[in-house]
Amino acid sequence: MTLYAKVQQDACIACGLCQLAAPSLFSYDANGIASYAPDHNTGSQPVADVAQVAFKLAYTRCPTHAIKRSNQPFPAPPPPRRPEL
Repeated sequence: MTLYAKVQQDACIACGLCQLAAPSLFSYDANGIASYAPDHNTGSQPVADVAQVAFKLAYTRCPTHAIKRSNQPFPAPPPPRRPEL
């Protein structure tokens, strides 16, 4: 089964459990907030078959359920709005 992943960063509490479970899949910013590393948290690249067990472990251990998964790519975020002049 194809899985796509991303981290809902506003729900992340920087506990580090995802990186302990799947160090090749998760990285952190300067504040310790996690992101899905293979696609820079866009949810556009599937989890590699060889990494799915580690991903599922991280997914189930996340205490805030900030790690999201889907069987299709996540929608791209809308472009930033330009201020009106």
